[in-house]
Formats: sequence, C-alpha cells, structure tokens
Amino acid sequence: MLGLVENHSMPRAAAFFDLDKTVIAKSSTLTFSKSFYRGGLISRRAALRTAYIQFVFLVGGADHDQMERMREYLSALCKGWNVAQVKELVAETLHDLIDPIIYDEAASLIEDHHAAGRDVVIVSTSGAEVVEPIGEMLGADRVVATRMVVGDDGCFTGEVEYYAYGPTKAEAVRELAESEGYDLSRCYAYSDSATDLPMLEAVGHPYAVNPDRTLRREAVARDWPVLAFDKPVRLKQRLPEMPPRPALVAAAALGAAAATAALVWYASRRRQAASLTRAAQAA
Repeated sequence: MLGLVENHSMPRAAAFFDLDKTVIAKSSTLTFSKSFYRGGLISRRAALRTAYIQFVFLVGGADHDQMERMREYLSALCKGWNVAQVKELVAETLHDLIDPIIYDEAASLIEDHHAAGRDVVIVSTSGAEVVEPIGEMLGADRVVATRMVVGDDGCFTGEVEYYAYGPTKAEAVRELAESEGYDLSRCYAYSDSATDLPMLEAVGHPYAVNPDRTLRREAVARDWPVLAFDKPVRLKQRLPEMPPRPALVAAAALGAAAATAALVWYASRRRQAASLTRAAQAA
C-alpha cells in the first residue's frame, strides 16, 4: 500500500492492529447492540444507550476515563448472558454488520503485510467473542482481546478475566514477540487512540490511524506517520473483477449486431407498411 510496507524475510515480524476505528469504522462491540436486542439479551433502553455511546465514540473517540466507564457499563450489561447465544448472534450477523465497515486501506495493509511474510495480529479491547470472528474474517493470524469470566452455567459473570487495554496491549505484544520470535524493531503497529501509545512505542514502525487529538499531537512530536482511512468497503467488493473472456466478448458483439439488424429490419417494414397505407388512402 503506497510503499508503506517493506519486505523483510528474516527475522520474523508482525503487524499489530487495533480494531475499532483503525480496521473498522465503528466500535465492534457496540455495533452488535441491535443484534443483542433482537436476540433478547438487552432491553430497548440499553440498546438506545449503546447507540448513544457509539455516537460519542465515533465523534470524539474515548480517553482513559471514558474507556473505563464503557468497560464498567458493558461488564454489568453482559452479566448473565449465555456465551453460546452471544457467539451464535455474532456469527449470524457478522457479515451484515462488520463487512460494510471494514476500511479498504486497512484491508490492503493486511494483505501487504502478509505478502511481506509478516503475521497479522488484531489487538482489541473488545470481547473475544466479537473480535475472534472478525479476525478470522480479516485473515488475521492471531487475536488478542478482552476475556470475560464465564460461570459453570455457561454465562458471563460480569467479571473481567483479561482486559486488553493500554499497557496490557503492549505486554501482549512483547509476550507474542518472545513466544513467536518476532523482532519488535521490525514490527508494525497501528492505532487511532492515545490509549494505545504503549503498544505503538513497543514496535519499530508505529503508525497513527485516524488519530484522536492526543495521539495526533504525540505522532507529530515523535515524527510517526499519520494515516487517514476513510473508505469502508465490503470485502467481496475488493475482489478483482475477472476480465471478460474473448468468446463471451465475441458472443456479446454478435448479439448486439443481431439486435441492431432486427431493429433496422423492423423499422424498414413499418415504413413500408405506412407507405402502402398512404398510397391506398390516396387512391
């Protein structure tokens, strides 16, 4: 993508992507609120509230305090949800809800990193039940996401087992680098939020994508590249169109010629008929 990705064969490296507003245009978790409402998991009031939170998130992003409030709200909201039902609802609506809001630029970057031999890792604060299917859709090699505690009854308890946020993301990046043999100086990271500064600082090639004001200021001060992603597109629309085969082109040309000839013949017959009618009337 525009020469942003260099090709290095060795040692191993990875590209770490934040998800919300970096790879997709909205909050992955909040995007499913309508599905959860229709599935009976949340009330209409809760659905409206999550829609409002989504709006605030899109307009101004979320700082540390807002992210903490969002975590507390969502943790309390999902308490008692059946995990199997959540996964089923996500699977049923994944392509309808997420496919249209994937940034074309992000999808191209993912392809470029794979072509350069790098692993692609999605690192998101959203829950694993949402992030893992999205990661699979995007072709990511690994996913790091928040995990909620699941009780013996198969339902969320409302407690957080692992919170993939802020410094925790950077810790996950370093742990993966150690276990997978990544050279962090050759790794890339992409995010829109200043809360991901620790993750961006952990790699040799940090990029600010659609950054909030704080991250933009930091990126300028540190001379980090700033990218603007603004083209959500369905993945299937990114597939290159097959060029028309010669036989089909020839058939189409013959069909068009036959249709034109038929129209000319029909028009000629109508003129002849009209001429005969006028002659008969004159006689």
